[in-house]
Amino acid sequence: MDRLPLDPPTAENLQSPEAVADAARNGGQEIDRAESSALGIPAVPDENVLPPALHRIDGAQMKELFRAAAHWLERHAAAINALNVFPVPDGDTGTNMLMTMRSAMLEIANYTSQSAADIADRFARGALMGARGNSGVILSQILRGFARAGQDKESYTASDVARALRQASESAYLAVMKPVEGTILTVSRAMAEGAEAAAAETQDIREQLRRATQAARAALLRTPEMLPILKEAGVVDSGGQGLVTILEGMLRHLRGETAGDESVPETDSALSGPEVQAHLDAPPPTTLDGEHYGYDIQYLIRGKALDVAAIRLHIASLGDCPLVVGDETLIKVHVHALSPGRALDYGAGLGMLDDVVVENMDLQFADFLARPQNPAAPGVAANPAMTTESVTGVGIVAVAAGDGLARAFRDMGVSAVVSGGQSMNPSTEDLLQAIASVQAGALILLPNNKNIVMAARQAVELADRPIFVVPSRSAPQGLAALMAFDYSKNAAENAALMEEAIHHVVTVELTVAVRTTTINGIDVRAGDVIGLLDGQLVAAGQDELSVAQALFDRIDLDEYEFAVIYYGEGQDEQSAEAMRAAMDKNYPAIKFTCQPGGQPHYSFIFSIE
Repeated sequence: MDRLPLDPPTAENLQSPEAVADAARNGGQEIDRAESSALGIPAVPDENVLPPALHRIDGAQMKELFRAAAHWLERHAAAINALNVFPVPDGDTGTNMLMTMRSAMLEIANYTSQSAADIADRFARGALMGARGNSGVILSQILRGFARAGQDKESYTASDVARALRQASESAYLAVMKPVEGTILTVSRAMAEGAEAAAAETQDIREQLRRATQAARAALLRTPEMLPILKEAGVVDSGGQGLVTILEGMLRHLRGETAGDESVPETDSALSGPEVQAHLDAPPPTTLDGEHYGYDIQYLIRGKALDVAAIRLHIASLGDCPLVVGDETLIKVHVHALSPGRALDYGAGLGMLDDVVVENMDLQFADFLARPQNPAAPGVAANPAMTTESVTGVGIVAVAAGDGLARAFRDMGVSAVVSGGQSMNPSTEDLLQAIASVQAGALILLPNNKNIVMAARQAVELADRPIFVVPSRSAPQGLAALMAFDYSKNAAENAALMEEAIHHVVTVELTVAVRTTTINGIDVRAGDVIGLLDGQLVAAGQDELSVAQALFDRIDLDEYEFAVIYYGEGQDEQSAEAMRAAMDKNYPAIKFTCQPGGQPHYSFIFSIE
């Protein structure tokens, strides 16, 4: 069979926008394989020989469809990352969607139900907890809508699939505060329309999925015509490409092309790799009796008619950092206690325990103390500063990439810091665990990255207390928000003050372009230093100083007085001081200071206030 490997798109193999428009005018027609290859996306398989018609999908078949989708997405995740519009080294749409799918696969890996509804529901819940980045959150909502539409169905017919894909698309639109066409949303709607049109003419689910995939791909090719920035960059929407890839994986499986196909791994590679864990690292421990940390206890309860509220109340009485989320059939429990016995016995008395993890935090802490000069070791903050929680009862959780930035947030009164940012977006579950580590009755959550805001809002829906998301899109915005915290006000009032404050700081970021492209009329070559002003690429050059100056020249500096320079991985204090001295000379009205940030990918981040 003719194979079309998905190579990362380049200026040479991307099709012109005019050709994209011509292809889009094909509407629902099959996209030419050469066109698909030129756009850097895999083609739908040939249709010369099809197996017999498929009229129903049961639980086992549904599981295999999800497995095939995860395999195919894994194979193409890196190329989906390369479709990122901005040539920054943190384009991670494919990675976030894949990690979300992996979490979902872990949820059904050992589940053997013959009910299609059960499999879809478990898969959706796994995706919900493991969702990473905006693309992962939207994907989890697509899967959630798909599952909800098929409740109580032992098997899916073509009509059921059409209804499920329609609700999947509607759920995706509802997940986004300001839906934008030319994105994964457009592709999801086309997918649903293709499935509905097919269901009106045939009961063959295989043919239906072919037409849904075909319609989704046609919509994907139209995305550059809907979003000028995609057209300028010469790429299709990366999230839309991820969804098409998932559909293609399912279609290939239904055509019998997964087994024995060397282009799709035969093993459960979607569940392998060092980054895949059934449960992620525990939140920062707090002492339970002044001397001991005790045990970190995590497990799943599988049962019937489980009372989430009652279980949450009981678990909270057993120790610190309680986390209880789920529904009447599956609940995830996390707690810190001096002894694991009571927590395990309680869970076992309610249903079947699964995925049990018990870790001795005293041994972990002893290991930490044995490590020389490591004040920012994961999970432990030495001599923490006074927190907003300890004074007002309002806790704050912040996301930060880099040891220096994490220390800056702790120094400003944050109770818990989640490690994450560019290229390592924390999942919904990561955020929930951090929330659980804070004892405050109400919390404020600072995502500090535009690609974490949606996961933060999803965590709020699953949390056990009032949480307010301040949609900070950078570390400087998060720190500016903390400066606005008023110790005389409650959580809701402070969240409003902090959200207003994020608009009073300007963020400048310097990094290196990973590919050649044109963005906002700026020609960028791979290896150039590029500068982002509040997230928008506005300058490119050969050295960091000239690019930084180009960005500062675009700012009305009469409104600002201070600029903190956070230097990242690969930079040292000497290089940061050289940058500070040069900027101080060129912009004498601004007082510049240097702080270690430790952030990956970005050599310098300027916070201008």
